[in-house]
Amino acid sequence: MSAFEIASCTAFDGHRRIGAGTLAEVALAVKHAVDAGAEGPVLVFDDLSSRPVELDLRGTPDDVLARLPAPPSDEEPVPRGPGRPRLGVIAREVTLLPRHWHWLAEQPGGASATLRRLVEEARRSHRERDAVRLAGEAVDRFMSAMTGNLANHEEASRAFWRKERERFIQLTDAWPVDVREHVRVLATRAWQAAIAGD
Repeated sequence: MSAFEIASCTAFDGHRRIGAGTLAEVALAVKHAVDAGAEGPVLVFDDLSSRPVELDLRGTPDDVLARLPAPPSDEEPVPRGPGRPRLGVIAREVTLLPRHWHWLAEQPGGASATLRRLVEEARRSHRERDAVRLAGEAVDRFMSAMTGNLANHEEASRAFWRKERERFIQLTDAWPVDVREHVRVLATRAWQAAIAGD
């Protein structure tokens, strides 16, 4: 996930939350905390996926903000010359068996168009299941980074995956407040996604 796709994120100095909001807001909060002597480790998480967000904190606050990627713009694209239109396509290697390449070659529009069509179809038909999986992975990822050394980590993880809400709340009750509240928000979102997907 690129930085401009991050809708919101949360930063922690150790187990204390030091910022939450847009990437720019959190980057400034982290810069301020680090400059003020944060004890660390200072970690920033994307609120949707709990993936770590890397920030370059060198220089002034304006320097930090200037290095953040610009969000996609609604402005008209600059006209291009002749040739294929630029669609934001990223070239990557795909490894398939010969029978798969043969089948793709027979499809209208060629292999790339067929693969794009198949991916879009799968995204539509598996949207709920993917939301449940991604929300669960976000809880797992955050807990691995932030609660691995806390009491009841393993038991709380098992309670989360078993959807034992009251047990999860009980096991996380003694955790540092900011971490506890954040992981509970993530867990609630995951459980709600599971209910919606049923």
